[in-house]
Amino acid sequence: MNQGLPSHKSVQVWLPFLLALTLVLGMLIGNRLPSAKTDIIPQGRDLNMNGLPGQGKIEEILRYIEAKYVDEVDREALMEEVISELLARLDPHSNYITASQLQLVNEQLDGNFTGIGIEFMMIEDTIVVVAPLAGGPSEAVGILANDKIVSIEDSIIAGVQMSSDDIVDMLRGEKGSKVNIGIIRGTEKKVRNFSITRDEIPMHSIDVAYMVDDKTGYIKINRFSATTNEEFLNSLKTLVEEKGMEDLVIDLRQNPGGYLQQATQMLNQLFKEKDKLLVYTEGRAVNKSEYESTGRALFNVQDIVVLIDEGSASASEILAGAIQDQDRGIIVGRRSFGKGLVQEQYKLRDGSALRLTVARYYTPSGRSIQKDYKHTQNYDQDIAERFASGELEHIVDQNNPDSDDTTKYYTSVGRIVYGGGGISPDFFVPIDSILKNDYYLELRLYLPEFVFKYVNDHRSALDMSLEDFARKFQVKDGVLEEFIQFAEAKGIKRKAGQLQIAKPEIKRLLKARIAKLLYDNEGFYTIWNQDDAMVKEALKQLTQPAPLTAEE
Repeated sequence: MNQGLPSHKSVQVWLPFLLALTLVLGMLIGNRLPSAKTDIIPQGRDLNMNGLPGQGKIEEILRYIEAKYVDEVDREALMEEVISELLARLDPHSNYITASQLQLVNEQLDGNFTGIGIEFMMIEDTIVVVAPLAGGPSEAVGILANDKIVSIEDSIIAGVQMSSDDIVDMLRGEKGSKVNIGIIRGTEKKVRNFSITRDEIPMHSIDVAYMVDDKTGYIKINRFSATTNEEFLNSLKTLVEEKGMEDLVIDLRQNPGGYLQQATQMLNQLFKEKDKLLVYTEGRAVNKSEYESTGRALFNVQDIVVLIDEGSASASEILAGAIQDQDRGIIVGRRSFGKGLVQEQYKLRDGSALRLTVARYYTPSGRSIQKDYKHTQNYDQDIAERFASGELEHIVDQNNPDSDDTTKYYTSVGRIVYGGGGISPDFFVPIDSILKNDYYLELRLYLPEFVFKYVNDHRSALDMSLEDFARKFQVKDGVLEEFIQFAEAKGIKRKAGQLQIAKPEIKRLLKARIAKLLYDNEGFYTIWNQDDAMVKEALKQLTQPAPLTAEE
């Protein structure tokens, strides 16, 4: 619904009504009302729960709809629509989560799910195991890479055009429950049957932690879940104590955020001083809360660079904002998303949940980085507009991204920063122009399947260390042509002009994906980051003696 949102004053008026509505949801769902010929509520009577105004009116309208409306209605679906529409009038991040959606949402934040622990790929209508997850239930019973899953319980799944989501739904279930799967291994014709007991499978929020050079570590964080700080500490321990890390690059690109507390706990490991303000939150009904450094960093991390882009949001911006405002390190990349609102999640009686914005967060300098959300359509299209305006390719007033907010804020050493539109980097890196090449984007869809087959066909020739692979292996023109023909067989028409432009990037991606299959995520990022523009800029800035100085 493309309407302007109400003013701050009117939001305050709506909030009591919203809270009243949430209280009645659990009581309404599942109750069957009298027949259509019966008066539902006597005229003029307002049923209130705990004296809250307006609640009886909503119930009255719902009863009249169900009793008198010309067609049958799905009461729960109608109610969920009304709730979603109501929340959309508040802000873009307050939302209603159905009971069926809540499990997936919680899994992403809790950092684990219950399943059998495999990574799989759909190849020509067949589910092929890429790898059993280490320590998981599938590995325990003997599932191997390249095994083909042909049945789950009594259902044949080979060659039946099932989606990956459908397969995942069949494999997941309650912890301790069993699932029977049929496997064909190699050239065998006989189906091997396995009974696998589902268990909790960790969803790691850190993709990789490795050394990009003799003194610099690189940690890629994909979200801030319940386990992120623990993973971060383990990564620092390995990099500092075993690899001799001194400086650190933290990659938060395309990280949508998550738990605020995980970001502040991570920041405590990056600030040696005690009582440094990291972030504070405040709302109409929520008291101001300040998060300060504890001074108990376990590892000696010297210089820091944080990588951000237009997909870095929420907790990612909290971390980047604290690093920038306290001049603890350098921010490299492009302007972040601009989400400065804090949500709390409330579980409702029917198993659904309300995620409600209760506060704003502010960086140490006092700035809110929340971008304007008065017009929902503009908010939703903001990233597309950044593409269209050229902001992602050129420096377009990066220091003040929101022309409506000209308030100057100051970092600890006096550098000027602005709020209201995300975190702007200290050093801008444009988006790769290859992402405008349609042919390249089409080919990427078929690259994982091709690489899986290529590695299986050439595994003996690829038997080498990651260091040797990075130095010696090259994707030759013949391999590239083989991939182009593979994509053509899938319906991707060859585009000679665009292919010529995209050729170096396709080869780069092929090599990185091959490395991922051979050496997991460390292989992928080791290869990919060799020519990553932001990583190169980060390493360049780490060689500078004092890149951050106060502005006049």
